Amino acid sequence: MIIDFMAEKLIIGFDEYTKIVEKLAIEIHKSYKPTVLVGIMRGAAPIIDILSRILKLPIAYIVIQSYSGEGIEDKQGQLMFAREISSLAKNEDFNKVLLIDDLSDTGLTLNKSIEWLKNYAPTKSYIKEVKTACLWKKKSSSFEPDFCPIKLDSDPWIVQPTEHYEELSIDKLIEKDK
Repeated sequence: MIIDFMAEKLIIGFDEYTKIVEKLAIEIHKSYKPTVLVGIMRGAAPIIDILSRILKLPIAYIVIQSYSGEGIEDKQGQLMFAREISSLAKNEDFNKVLLIDDLSDTGLTLNKSIEWLKNYAPTKSYIKEVKTACLWKKKSSSFEPDFCPIKLDSDPWIVQPTEHYEELSIDKLIEKDK
């Protein structure tokens, strides 16, 4: 269940998270037949894992660093792309790309990722189409994803099920496990 906490954060439990991803899978299946799933890391990691299992498609990852600074919420830093896509998909699989992120916040990451992907030398000549998918679109986002099960009427910080690990050190985890 999505819990509204202090009106500026949405705290998402794992069960609700997987239901949203399943809803996204159904939405995609009904109107698009991608040939590869490309996830924007790290936010897309759990989404692309689930979608690839449901849709039975090869996957690829683009690593981008966008949020920077300690404890900064809702501020986007400069985008830095990794040099290569990480994938075992064949170049030919990049015909109909579904680019996936966890959310459309400002829209900058998705827009720049499409541009980067279309210029990525090893696969650019194979790409015929790029569509986008995410779980949430914030109200102020300038980007309209092709597939998005939840369109918010505000711009909350979305606390996803794995986000608590950001605050957990390995030492705290060892201590907790004793």
